[in-house]
Amino acid sequence: MEITPETRIHALLENYPELESFLMKLNPKYKKLKNPVLRRTVARIATLSQVAKIGGYEPLGLVNLLREELGQEPLKASRSKSQRKESNHERPDWTRQAPALTLDGNALLDAEKNPLAEVRKTLKKKKLPEGSVILLTTDFYPAPMIETFEKEGLKIWSEEETGIHRTFISK
Repeated sequence: MEITPETRIHALLENYPELESFLMKLNPKYKKLKNPVLRRTVARIATLSQVAKIGGYEPLGLVNLLREELGQEPLKASRSKSQRKESNHERPDWTRQAPALTLDGNALLDAEKNPLAEVRKTLKKKKLPEGSVILLTTDFYPAPMIETFEKEGLKIWSEEETGIHRTFISK
């Protein structure tokens, strides 16, 4: 199996289980991979590019650390489809309203719940009015969730302040 920024974390750990402890040594945020709910859900959709963002790595940098650990040749720098340019635009006005609901993503993970599923459930069951905002707080950049919700047409804005990521989600 070739390890690239598009490799899913689940597939990586299925093929190279020894990389689990290596990842956890790289960054304490990767210890969340031990969470069984996260492993069964988000790990199946999260790419190494997204996992890199969670840990504060450049995608190619993380990929090459993993490849080096396995004795593989590093990949050369090239722009992959999952490495999109981050925009520097201003925080949108819709994020300035009081959130209809705030969810603590770390507490959800500690309770073996999937933050992505919990946000979806909240959007469906609470029947929040159009334009309502859900705020998810985490100690990591929730790249897989953000990219999933963007693909589904939801409005997303995420910012980091003093180690806390605040991700605003709206229909």
